[in-house]
Amino acid sequence: MAISRCVVFNHSLLHYHRRPPPLFSTALRSTSSSMEAPPEGYRRNVGICLVNSSKKIFAASRLDIPDAWQMPQGGVDEGEDPRSAAIRELREETGVRSAEIIAEVPYWLTYDFPPHVREKLRHQWGSDWKGQAQKWFLLKLTGSDEEINLLGDGTEKPEFGEWSWMSPEQVVERAVDFKKPVYKDVLTVFKPHLE
Repeated sequence: MAISRCVVFNHSLLHYHRRPPPLFSTALRSTSSSMEAPPEGYRRNVGICLVNSSKKIFAASRLDIPDAWQMPQGGVDEGEDPRSAAIRELREETGVRSAEIIAEVPYWLTYDFPPHVREKLRHQWGSDWKGQAQKWFLLKLTGSDEEINLLGDGTEKPEFGEWSWMSPEQVVERAVDFKKPVYKDVLTVFKPHLE
C-alpha cells in the first residue's frame, strides 16, 4: 500500500511516495521499487550520490546558476529503467564510467520548482512540470579522480564548471534552497554508507 506524506521546508514541498524505511533497513538494496510510477505532473529523474574511497561526495558547480552546487542528476528516458538512467547520466555529466551502485533510496522523492525556475524550464523543455520526481542511487567510484571530466562523454552540453569531494553537510549547504530538503533526506538514507 502506497502511503504519501508531505514535509514543508523553506517553502518547498518534499513528498514521500512510500513510507520511508528504517535507516538501517536492508531494503536499500531492493531493486523492485525502481519501476514504481512516480506521481503525475512530475518529470521522472534520477539523482546520483557518487562517493570516493574516503566516503566524500562528488558535487559540481552549475554553469547556469552562480554559486549553486549539486550532485549529478538527469531525466529518465521513456521506457528506461532508473538504474540504467543513473549510470547513463553519471557518464554524460562527469565522464565517469568506473562506478558501482551500492544503494538506492527505495521510494520516489519529489520537489516543486520555484515559479521562476518552472517558467524557465517550461520554455527549455517544452513541458510544464510541477517539479521532479527522483530516484536516488549511491554509487562508489571504482576508478580514479582522473576519470572525472566535466565535459562528460561528449553526448550532451556540459552543465558543470568545477567539482569537489565534499562532506554531506557541505553538499547540503552549497545546494540551491529548493533542493536542500531532498538532499537532506537522501543523505540521511545513505548515512550508514557514508560513515
